[in-house]
Amino acid sequence: GYYSLELIPPLSGSTVVTIKSTGWLDAQPSSKRVVQARVGFPALTDYALLADTDVWIGDSEFTNGKFHANGGIRFDGTGNAPITSALPTYTCKPYHGCNNVTKPGVWGMGGSTAYWQYPVPAKDFNAVTAKLAEIKTGAQNGGLYLSSSGKQGWRLEFRSDGTIRAYKVNTTNCYKGLDVNATTYVWYCIDIKTLANYISYPMPTNGYIYVDDMVWVDGTVKGRATVGTGAGKSIIFNDDVVYLAKDGTNVLGLIAEQNILIPFNAPTDLEIDAAMLAQKGATKRYYYSNNVKGDLITYGSTISAGLWTWSWVSGGGTVVSGYQTTNSTYDVNLTYNPPPGFPVGSEHQLISWEEL
Repeated sequence: GYYSLELIPPLSGSTVVTIKSTGWLDAQPSSKRVVQARVGFPALTDYALLADTDVWIGDSEFTNGKFHANGGIRFDGTGNAPITSALPTYTCKPYHGCNNVTKPGVWGMGGSTAYWQYPVPAKDFNAVTAKLAEIKTGAQNGGLYLSSSGKQGWRLEFRSDGTIRAYKVNTTNCYKGLDVNATTYVWYCIDIKTLANYISYPMPTNGYIYVDDMVWVDGTVKGRATVGTGAGKSIIFNDDVVYLAKDGTNVLGLIAEQNILIPFNAPTDLEIDAAMLAQKGATKRYYYSNNVKGDLITYGSTISAGLWTWSWVSGGGTVVSGYQTTNSTYDVNLTYNPPPGFPVGSEHQLISWEEL
């Protein structure tokens, strides 16, 4: 007998290949059978939360989707999908409520424990550097490239009509705060104070946006794009970032070479629709004394090389700075159709198989 293969390449921004195989026998050339399979490279955005360090999920935090840490996980929250660690055991540190005690790779008072798995293979964060270079090249060739502002950075306001308003951030307000593991307060100047007039740009066709400076983002996203930053630069949420519709047609990737931050004057209740990736820093909010917020909703992925936190708690478990309730929800549209330029795996996975 014989067979023929039809290979349908991925759509723009997707990694999914469709393979259609048609077979027939010498004795029955007119009687054919057809099998179709879809395979793709899973992206890092396959996770609601992904960290390269130890993580503590508090009792007021919810993860809706897969959660993985290359370090250990103290899980006191609520999850509904696999919660995995690359470690069989680890030393739980004081900043996660322990006194350097050896714990299993995943432990805590949360549930369901049926989802806990450890050890599993670690995730590779090293591929991100090459992707930032790819985003910069794409931004300079048909995308949107913004060089240094000469001031504090750029604010990108996404508009529901599919445009982007770019403002130079002239000055910022500064507030005293603490970083993770720090004992001395410093001034963090990441809240916008004054702006220059904006320049309006269309959402780039190829989806690549690169800013060689600090970046503040907010607005309503229509279309698909990824924002990358230059060396030593971070991305800051000026206000809500939401999709015009959560149907896969609107996607925002944020890849910061350093941190992805929520500032002092962030809204009391904040929504972030985006796939966030902090390559060398962390996705976090600094500790600001007596600055407690309400609810934080993230829809997409939170990927952090350093210690991730949106909330700070006392020894008794009370939130004393940051968001009292956090809800992290995975965007199913991103697994095989990630934001432009986002890192993907190196091995295809079978998505579906059927006989036609």
